[in-house]
Parts: sequence; C-alpha cells; structure tokens
Amino acid sequence: MPSMGPSRSLQWLPTGLLFILAHSCSATLLYSNYKFNPLEHLGGVAPYFEPQDPPASPSTPQGCTPVRAAYLNRHAAIYANDFDYEEYIEPFISKLENHKGLDWSKIPTLNFLSGWTAPITEAEQELLTRVGRVEAAQLGATLSFRYPNLRLPTHVWTSSAERTYKSAQSLVRGLETDDNWIRVISIYESEKAGANSLTPYKSCPAYSGAAGSDQQSVYLNKFTAPITARLNALAPEFNFTSNDVYGMMELCGYESVIRGSSPFCDLDLFSPDDWLGWEYTADIQYHYNVGYGSEVSGFVGLPWLNATANLLLGDEGDEDIYVSFTHRELPPMVIVAMGLFNNSGFGGGESAINDTMPLDRINYHRAWKSSHILPFLGNLAVERLHCKGTYGYDDGEYYRVLVNSAPQPLPDCADGPGTTCSRNGFERYIRDRTDIFQGFSEKCGVDYDNSTDVLSIYTDLELGNGTLVGKRNVPLSYCR
Repeated sequence: MPSMGPSRSLQWLPTGLLFILAHSCSATLLYSNYKFNPLEHLGGVAPYFEPQDPPASPSTPQGCTPVRAAYLNRHAAIYANDFDYEEYIEPFISKLENHKGLDWSKIPTLNFLSGWTAPITEAEQELLTRVGRVEAAQLGATLSFRYPNLRLPTHVWTSSAERTYKSAQSLVRGLETDDNWIRVISIYESEKAGANSLTPYKSCPAYSGAAGSDQQSVYLNKFTAPITARLNALAPEFNFTSNDVYGMMELCGYESVIRGSSPFCDLDLFSPDDWLGWEYTADIQYHYNVGYGSEVSGFVGLPWLNATANLLLGDEGDEDIYVSFTHRELPPMVIVAMGLFNNSGFGGGESAINDTMPLDRINYHRAWKSSHILPFLGNLAVERLHCKGTYGYDDGEYYRVLVNSAPQPLPDCADGPGTTCSRNGFERYIRDRTDIFQGFSEKCGVDYDNSTDVLSIYTDLELGNGTLVGKRNVPLSYCR
C-alpha cells in the first residue's frame, strides 16, 4: 500500500478527535515552553532577580582569576517608594475603603478583594522589608563565595538614608564570619556635594526627579485603556481609572516583597501583554529620568565610573572588594556613562535616541529594560581579572562588567576572553567615556560653591572609619 502523507492520514481520524488534536497541539506543543513571571517585568518595583541578559556565564573565563572588584548596589526591597504610594497605591486603597458595599466575592478575577487587606501603611513607606534584609544578606554571602581568593571588605560605603544604610548592614552580616570587623561608612545625601557622594544627582540642579512623567503618562493611558474598560465591565460602580490599574500592578511587586506573594500578580487578572505594557511605561519614565533620554545622566554617572576605574587599575588598594549602596537613580546613570543597554540601533543613532522609545507602541527589541537594570538590590560590578593560559589570548590583566550577575560587553572594548577587555583596551575605553561625559559641575549648572567633579569617598580619610556592624541572625522567613 502506498504511504499516506500527514494530511491524508488525518482523514482517517474521527472529526471530534481531529478537533481535540488540533487544540491540544496548539496548547501543549506550540506554547509548552512559554512561561511568564510578572515579577520579572516590574522595573524598579521588581524583587531582585538575575535576568541572564545576555546569557553569558557569570563564571570567569577559563584561566582567569578575580584580583579586585567594585560593586554599586541599589538598596534592597522596601514597603513602598513614597511617590508610588502617594500617587497610585494609597488612592487605590482609599477608594477600596469607600466602596465597602461592593460584593467583590461575586466578581470574577477580583473576588480576592472581599478579604484583602492593604500590606502597607503610610508610616512604613521607604522602610526595608524582611525580604529586603534577607536578600541583602544573601548578596553578601554570594560575594564571599564568588571571590574566595579575595579579602572580604573592611568597609562598605552607603548613602545616609535608612533603607540604604540597613541594606549595607544586612549585606555585612552576610559577609562576616566573626562579630564586629566590617565597618559601614555613611555618606550624607547632600544637595551641595558636587559629584563627591553616592547621590550626586541630588547635587545636580539640572536633574529633575519629575523628568519622564509626561512621557510616561502618554503610554500609561494607552496601555491601561482596555484594562480599565474590562474591569469597569465587571465592577462598574468602582469606576477603575488608569492610576488604579497602575497602582494595582505595582502592588504585585510591593506586596510580594512584604508578604511573599500577591493576588495582584495573577495572570487571570492581568495578562502577560498587560504586564509588558506596564513594564514599557516604566521604561519610558526611566529612559527620560535617568537614562539616555536625560541630558545629564552620563555626566552624573561618570564620577563613579572614573573613581572605580582608578581603584581597579591601581597597583595598590585598601580593599580587594569595594561595595557601595545607593538609590535607584545612580546605577542607571552609571550605565549611561558606560554606554550599556543602549537602544540607539533601533532609532538610527545617538541623535535619535528618543525615537527608540516611541510613546504609541512598544519597542519590544529595546535594550533599555529597567527590570533588568534596577530591580530591588540591583547591582553593577566591575572586575579586574588576571588571566593565564587562556587559549587564544595573551597572559595579563583583563576587565569585565556584570549587571545583576550578567556579563556585559563594553562598547569598543572586546579584545579579551568572553566579555572582557584588556588593560590597554579598558584604559582607552575609560578615556573615551570621559571625553564624552566629563564636566559634572558645568553640565549640572551648579549654583553653589566648592563643587567638585571627582568622587573621592573611597580614599578620603577625613570621612572617618565608619560604624561597626555586629553579627545578628538574619530572618530566614520571607513572611511578614
């Protein structure tokens, strides 16, 4: 008997079975590998995760050993940012209080609201959560395992806010093997410190914390329009607004780092496409606020890059591992100074950088994703490596950058194994970035005396020796 092709053989099957096969193939085979986690698409509200973007191995290349490293960390998870709470979350919570007569238990996808209570109070804004303390301690332990041949730091630097200081304390407790030997140095968050702080954007008059809000609101209204229509069809009495939806989706992140999970993360409530719209809205805001859409970002970020390069390139140093804590603004500004996560290919070059973040549609192929750059405890590292016996490369010093453990190739600096570049290449790269972004005080329009374009806190003995952090048990549970 001649063989039958696939289409003819299917004709022998009952019609009902054909229907089942078609739908099971579509659901089981075609999309069997599709997974979506909203917590990895929440920008600055995302709990810490490592996106592996690009998927290069965080292990050092064959034959390479770390000699020195520097880390710039955002603080760990907090109850809520004050702006997020006041603008989106608290109004939604108050609105719920004013609609107690609604029987949420009978409303699909929203029935959890019948017994839901707010995880945040006004007094808890900006405070570190238990999850945050645990994750910061885990990062400390991670550093000790990642660099077994390096001396643990004797000092950790942090901006003076409580959430950054306590993040530093928790990291120290994850590093310490004995009590009272690592000191935390607090750097005051001054508005007149020039570039010499861990919050230099506060000393930059040309920087505005509100930058990007107008652009963000354009896409916010676009992506939430079908969502509000759907929710208002379910509960018309509540009159859901764009801000309500944005706040509900923010609660997915904040409630997760407070209670360990959140019903607002349910994909039956908000679909993957909804979350991608939220993420892009946040990316627009960060693009114009601290990213390539800001004229001052690279100038504010360069001093940390320069100071770090000097520490790593030098023959001597007080520390093998330099660790600092700051807020969400500084790491992406340093990333701009470094030329990482740059969308410019999408819009036709640097001159058209804002075209890479259109306000009427998502650029799905963008490099600038805030979820990958600044989740809670997001970290940026620069390493100095000594490589010997690495096939195809000369023995010597090489440098590489990690963002949330993902190695990042530097622009025009790729003459080493993996994503590394040689000492000569790194020095040339730093000179090139300095030529582009030097002049903090001038670009920021500094209007106060004694400004500086140099970050010197790591070598400034006048700052004092910091405060000892005693060993203390870190809570093992993520539950509140």
